[in-house]
Amino acid sequence: MTARTTQAPAPAAPTAFATAVSRARRIAWITPRGELLAPPRMTATAVRLLVQVCLVVYLWRGLYANTDSSAGLDETQAVGYAVLAVLANRIRGLDRRAGRDTVIQHLHFGTIVYWYLRPMRPQRYYALRALGDQLYGFGWVLAGYVLSLAVGVVAPPASLSVAGVFTVSMLLGQLVLYYVMMLVDLLCFWTLRNEAALLILVFAQNLLSGVYAPLWYFPDWFITLSMFLPFQATLGVPLSIYVGRIGVDDAFGQMAIQAVWIVLLALLTRRLWDRAGRRVVAQGG
Repeated sequence: MTARTTQAPAPAAPTAFATAVSRARRIAWITPRGELLAPPRMTATAVRLLVQVCLVVYLWRGLYANTDSSAGLDETQAVGYAVLAVLANRIRGLDRRAGRDTVIQHLHFGTIVYWYLRPMRPQRYYALRALGDQLYGFGWVLAGYVLSLAVGVVAPPASLSVAGVFTVSMLLGQLVLYYVMMLVDLLCFWTLRNEAALLILVFAQNLLSGVYAPLWYFPDWFITLSMFLPFQATLGVPLSIYVGRIGVDDAFGQMAIQAVWIVLLALLTRRLWDRAGRRVVAQGG
């Protein structure tokens, strides 16, 4: 009798969905992996974040040394807002410039052409890269938030409903911020080397969104102007909900405005992506 040999079944080929998920994960992981493989950069980020939090805590406590309330905020609310603003700013805080991985650098060196040669639309590639950046930044925010709660520089949400509304508003704000930053990057297709203008736009975004200080401390005309711009919807609204400056009942109207900005910016950036592809110019290398 001859022994019958059994052959192991061949491994199943990955499905198209599994391949797409794997490709998306690798793309999203590009920038965070570069950070994780460079411990000195992570140490510098931790030290910088700690110094920034300490500075804003001492600054706002000093400003409230001789007053109990200002612009409708007490010291606890003002300090909590400032600390959360510093932490939230880290969500999109990854620096791609050292690796020559910003849009304006790709345009200057001509490597932006590879975004249009891949079997993936450039806007999808851009979205996956941004998603990876934001998830990595959220890890820093979560760690800083837990530490801030532990040492008492940030008060917990007043209720579960406030926490839930804040979470939804924060997610909407991050979508608005994503489209705002995309709009800034898309302007590079027309400005090419005008980095000063881009720095001004980023500064304006931080100022009008309430990163540097809550908008209620500014003059009335400044507050009115910011209402017609999308910047405060990125950060000012969710943080105002967290500290209690915007009540839960009023928050739904603000979140509706955030949703409107998301739709408008999505339509605008989609149109700009289509036109940007016609302006791809390789300069330098």
